[in-house]
Amino acid sequence: MQVQAETRPAPKRDENYVIVVGAGRVGFYLAKELIELGYEVLVIESDEQGPRARYVAEQLGSAVIQGDGCEARVLEDAGSVRAGMFIAVTGDDEDNLVACQVAKRAFGVPLTIARLNDPRNEKLFKELGIDFTVSATTAILDKIEMQLPVHRLHRLLHLQKSELEMVEISLPEKSPVVGQPLKAVLLPQGSLIILVVDAEGTPRLPSAETVLHGGDEVIAITREDTEGVLRTVLTGERDPF
Repeated sequence: MQVQAETRPAPKRDENYVIVVGAGRVGFYLAKELIELGYEVLVIESDEQGPRARYVAEQLGSAVIQGDGCEARVLEDAGSVRAGMFIAVTGDDEDNLVACQVAKRAFGVPLTIARLNDPRNEKLFKELGIDFTVSATTAILDKIEMQLPVHRLHRLLHLQKSELEMVEISLPEKSPVVGQPLKAVLLPQGSLIILVVDAEGTPRLPSAETVLHGGDEVIAITREDTEGVLRTVLTGERDPF
């Protein structure tokens, strides 16, 4: 008589279960906040004997395990097969990338987030399937740019699974497009103006006949590689960076 091997059902995916790789300051405070918000959190830290790891273990208790977050065995022991979110926030971009890739490809974690220490790696991370990246450098620069009147393009949103961005551009009074209908404005390929907010704060869905005015705030969709061209077209100013 042939005996069939027992098949165990895969653990159910739990959106409330989050795995964090890296127990540095970012990982520790992130895990602590998530726990306070009611998430079930497990932190993976490679340096078991370090003072930082010991402190985190004292603070978070059983929510910390020792291991290399890039290794499939460690991620399996951490229960990645049921995790709803996987966040890698070590100080090494390569480790964050590999950890997220293993979580996504080997265990099917639906949402992966990686810390970027070097913002120049953002495009590579997106191309390799990381769902979201977080860069402190980029966040600070965006805040600075919003305070600089000369730099009139602000990134609002990156559209996932594409190279498109939603951006906001303020039209100066001396813009070459002021007084022109939208149909007369030659936008870069792949760009589209989706909303115009006038100086009084009134939003308008633009048409080909919509006339642009100085002080208008324009919301547009554009490709990452044509942001600078769009800025020049709408403001007449070249990107200073």
